[in-house]
Amino acid sequence: MLYLTALVISLVIATAAVAGPPRPGPGSTTLPPEPTPAAALSAPIYVLTGSGYGHGVGLSQWGAFAQAKANRDYHQILSFYYPGTTVAKAPISKVRVLIADARPAVTIGSALPFSVRDASGAETPLPAGNIILKPDLKLVVDGVSTTLPAPLAFVPGPGSPLTLDGKGYRGQLRATVTAKRLRIVDLVALDAYILGVLPGEMPNQWPAAALEAQAVAARSYALASIVKDQDFDLYADPRSQMYYGIAAESPATTAAVQGTRSEILTYDGKVATTFYSSSSGGQTAASEDVFGVKTPYLVSRPDPWDALSPYHRWVPRTFTAASLGIAFGLSAPVVDVEIVQTPSGRPASVTLIKKTGVRVLLKAADVRARLGLRSTAFRLGVLRVATPPFSETPGTPVAVTGVARDVDAPALEKLSASGSWVPAVRLKPVVDGSFAATVRPTATATYRLTAAGQAGPALTISVAAAGVPR
Repeated sequence: MLYLTALVISLVIATAAVAGPPRPGPGSTTLPPEPTPAAALSAPIYVLTGSGYGHGVGLSQWGAFAQAKANRDYHQILSFYYPGTTVAKAPISKVRVLIADARPAVTIGSALPFSVRDASGAETPLPAGNIILKPDLKLVVDGVSTTLPAPLAFVPGPGSPLTLDGKGYRGQLRATVTAKRLRIVDLVALDAYILGVLPGEMPNQWPAAALEAQAVAARSYALASIVKDQDFDLYADPRSQMYYGIAAESPATTAAVQGTRSEILTYDGKVATTFYSSSSGGQTAASEDVFGVKTPYLVSRPDPWDALSPYHRWVPRTFTAASLGIAFGLSAPVVDVEIVQTPSGRPASVTLIKKTGVRVLLKAADVRARLGLRSTAFRLGVLRVATPPFSETPGTPVAVTGVARDVDAPALEKLSASGSWVPAVRLKPVVDGSFAATVRPTATATYRLTAAGQAGPALTISVAAAGVPR
């Protein structure tokens, strides 16, 4: 939805002083009250609200937690977040994970004797302990320094996994040299890889069904995200999935991997790309709105299960015109914003309009990064109010007009004699965010515009004492 610019809104309010307030949308039978002449709009206050954590596509981990708490099994959780997919067996049993790259040296070790196999197929026994490997691939065995032909495959002994720089990994560690630097790849069983992924994605004390759903999603995502044209299949970081190795494993997450052994999700015979994130904020995002590719099983849908998430709704924040400009590194205050929404209801783009008239177009991801937001499921609402330019006699209706656009629960509050703010009028803005509300102050009174529990601009209505002419 493309919102009105500051200029258009100013014209709407200015016109309201002569021709009355904006009329309600089609189907409404109640007209807003006729306003008194209005002054120019106040400087805007921007209200930032939002929800969720992460991209919001596919499985919500907090939603999976809530479903598991409600005794739904992992198949039900997966079918909710990936509708139309089918559980199948993984087509491969091993993956190659890049765990170190461009390194001048590494330390490879084992608590028990192990071995190394070189490019010729020859296998050399190695004693328990550590060896330091450099790009020259020289190993000292029994006091003799030997250069082995690459690639090298370090093979663990029975019952004792290998370590790389002190960190344990299952499977074999393969060493190659690229641009005179070492590259280490972990050749590991698919399920053993998931053993080192799952603990970093969900707390191990969460219900088994949530862990099982995450295990299947992580396994599927890994196979759907195989890196092409490399001597490895997966990264050990967010470019694929975080892979923590043996140190992260726990009995609960291991049981979840074993309980879903080799299971993946497929769609139309192909491995499903099972995106997942921490919290959907109550509405999952469609893949095309986030990644630009439409995927039948990654659709936007209401997600009431996410309500248990601590990120389900953010604490609102406010910005002045000046502070919003500063937050984006602009040279002038921001006098208005325009937001284009995706069908999922998330911003596709945000245009900041500077006081100079210059328009700055940003992607939602740019706004997220600049403001340090947890997701792109945010709104940047606008609060502005116009002050009647003359005094009224006690009790005379006064029309307060302004803008409360894209905000929750907009209202006018009145400053009481005790110094606290009390509710005065609940507002019902029309489609463009403009509103007109009637107040009847019996004495000079100060009001402020609020939304989402956040204070907006204030105005004071002067009221002449009874019998005193204006």
